[in-house]
Amino acid sequence: MNNKEFISALSKKTGYKIDDTQNIVRSAVITIIEQLSEGETVNMSGLGTFDVKKRLERVISNPGTGQKMLVPPKLVTNFKPFATLKDRMKEIKGDS
Repeated sequence: MNNKEFISALSKKTGYKIDDTQNIVRSAVITIIEQLSEGETVNMSGLGTFDVKKRLERVISNPGTGQKMLVPPKLVTNFKPFATLKDRMKEIKGDS
């Protein structure tokens, strides 16, 4: 499902116009990004938790040349689904 299909489906479920639905989704995404950039955790009821984790500096080696390289530390976005979502995915997988 791409963004256009998602907005259309959400619009039909909520009864809002497509433009209004798109603005709501855009605002929600912007708010999540703002909270994550402030170091906050975002819990989405029934979905899961978004947070930011720091990946430490590490040494890797190029498999082709064997050359060792230092990868600098960086921040990465993490998502952990709630148990209800995991359970639902197991049900869907079992139906196939």
